[in-house]
Amino acid sequence: MTITILLLLALLAANLPWFSERLFYLIPLKNQPKAVGWSLLELIVLYFAIGAIAIAVERGSIGQVTAQGWEFYAITFSLFLVFAFPGFVYRYLWRKV
Repeated sequence: MTITILLLLALLAANLPWFSERLFYLIPLKNQPKAVGWSLLELIVLYFAIGAIAIAVERGSIGQVTAQGWEFYAITFSLFLVFAFPGFVYRYLWRKV
């Protein structure tokens, strides 16, 4: 059950940058609409935030954190990008501005 909640949280977090014109939903930007670079920066920061939550969940449930190599992080970031695809499609391909 915890894994399902964590995956749903990652799916939500991956789509958040595409649904607001503000940076991290807090800081208004002068140039509207928000550039793709800002959204990608938000995506990277949210990836690390979800990773920190996942590490805390692993530490709480197992008691220790398993060491991972670079391959694990490359795959999880790729999965996070796949999770972000619906928000990207909504923002740039589907929605009429």
